[in-house]
Amino acid sequence: MTYQYSTQGTCSRLIEIELDNGVIKSVSFTGGCHGNLQGISSLVCGMTPDEVIARLEGIRCGSKDTSCPDQLARALKAILANPA
Repeated sequence: MTYQYSTQGTCSRLIEIELDNGVIKSVSFTGGCHGNLQGISSLVCGMTPDEVIARLEGIRCGSKDTSCPDQLARALKAILANPA
């Protein structure tokens, strides 16, 4: 199943996440630092949402209260709280 999450407080505007049997199959970001976000997307494939949340939640970008990795963790928490 594919989910979309509108980010807040980051250069990226949208995260699209595909889950298959509770495992992340793909992640793509719209906007943001293309190379870094490609790397994050590649690294999290094959992981469970809980594993990604544990590693990325709370990461900050400069003086911002969040970051693209933190927004991915928030998106995954929202998916787990309200599965379709």
